[in-house]
Amino acid sequence: MFLFAILSLAVSLASAQLRFPCSQLVTERFDPLVTPGEVSPHLHQIVGGQALISGLETGGSSTLSRFNLTMDPTNDLPALSSCTTCRFVEDKSNYWTAVMYFKNRNGSFIRVPQMANHNTGPGIQDGGMTVYYFQPNPPTKDLNIVAFRKGFRMRVGSPMRRTNDIDPNLTEAKQVTASLDLGPDDTFEFPHRPCSGGIRSNIYFPQCWDGVNLDSPDHESHVAHPVGGLFGTDCPSTHPVRVPLLFMEIVWDTRPFNDPALWPEDGSQPLVFSMGDPTGYGQHADYVFGWEGDSLQRAMDVCFGGEGIATNCPALTVQDTDTMNACKQAAKVPEITEGRYIENLPGCNPLQSGPASATVIENCDAPSTTTAAPAPVGPSSLVIPPWTVCNPGTVHQVGVPSCDSIPKTTPPAAVPTPRPAVITPA
Repeated sequence: MFLFAILSLAVSLASAQLRFPCSQLVTERFDPLVTPGEVSPHLHQIVGGQALISGLETGGSSTLSRFNLTMDPTNDLPALSSCTTCRFVEDKSNYWTAVMYFKNRNGSFIRVPQMANHNTGPGIQDGGMTVYYFQPNPPTKDLNIVAFRKGFRMRVGSPMRRTNDIDPNLTEAKQVTASLDLGPDDTFEFPHRPCSGGIRSNIYFPQCWDGVNLDSPDHESHVAHPVGGLFGTDCPSTHPVRVPLLFMEIVWDTRPFNDPALWPEDGSQPLVFSMGDPTGYGQHADYVFGWEGDSLQRAMDVCFGGEGIATNCPALTVQDTDTMNACKQAAKVPEITEGRYIENLPGCNPLQSGPASATVIENCDAPSTTTAAPAPVGPSSLVIPPWTVCNPGTVHQVGVPSCDSIPKTTPPAAVPTPRPAVITPA
C-alpha cells in the first residue's frame, strides 16, 4: 500500500489534474452510445448527472430519466439535470463501465462491490469511480488544451476482445489495465491469485481529437491516443486538437472473495465482466460530456495543481458526499443484477473465454423492455475501504483532502458499516 501511495503521488505531481469521486447513479443494462433506444446486451455501472423530465420512455413510464436509453446528443444535459453523483456540481456528464462479477464454484454469480479510492473524501462515496482530467505536460508540443464540447461522446476498449492482440508498442496497449492489490504492476488480464487489497481498473480515454466530429460511428475514430505514450507525447496529425486526458479508476472490493475455498478447484480465476468475459481483455468504458457551460475549460485554464484535491480548484463548486450519494436513478430493466447470487449474468452472456472475439447471443430471451420503478431512497450500504479517504488532522498531507474541507449540506447519513461476509450458497 505504501508503494502504491508513492506511485500515485508521483503521477499526480507529473501532470496538472482534476481528481474527484463520483458515486453510483444506477447499475443498468443501458448503453445509449452503442445500443441507443434498446436495452444493452450487458450490464453497466453508471455515474454522473441525473434528473426526471416530462416525456415518455420505453415501458410506458410517464417520466423520462435524464440518463436513458437514447441520450439524444442535441439535449442540453446540464439543463436537464437536477443532481450529479460527482464531487463537482458543474459536472453533469455520464461515465459508465462494465460490471465485475465473482463466479462461485457451483456456477452462480454475484456482483463484486466497488469502494472509495484513496484520498477521495471527506465522506465515503457509494461505489462508483474516481475521475481524472489530466492536462498535457512537457515535452509535448501541444500544451494548449481544448475542453470537450456539447454533444461530445466517446468509448474506449472493446467488450468483445478476449485476447491480448494490441501491439505493445502502441499507446493503446496501456489504455485499459488492472492493478492487483492496487500496486504498481498493471496487467491487461484478470489476476490469477486472490488480491488482498482489491483490484483497480485503470481506463485512459484518447486525448487527441480531430477537431470536427463530436462522435463517430464506432465512437472511437474521431479521437486518438498520442504517439509514444500517455504523458508528454504529441498528438498525431490526423487528430491535432488536444483535449483533457480523461482517466477513470474503479476500485473493486474483492476482499470478500479471497478465501481459497471459494476459488475454482482447477486453479483458474473466478472473476468475470458482465459481458461474459473471464479474461479481463474486454474491459471498456463510455463517456458523454455534460459539464455546465465553459466550466471545464475554466478549470483546465486555472487549476494547475498536481495534488488533485477538489477544493483546490476555485473555478468549480464542490458538494459533500452525502449529496453525491443521494443522487440515484431506479433500475428499469426488470431483472436481478446485484445483492445476491444469480444463476446467469444479466442479459444473455455465457462465458466466452476466446481467444476468438466474443459474439452476441442471437434470440436472447432476457428482458428487453423497461418498467416504471421508484428511485432508491434511504442510506446506502457503504463499503469501508482499508485506507485513508481524508486527513483528520491539521497538518497538510500532500494529495490528501482535509476531513473538514467540505461542509455538509444534507443531514448526516447513517454510519456506514462493513459489508457482511459473502456466504457461499450450498
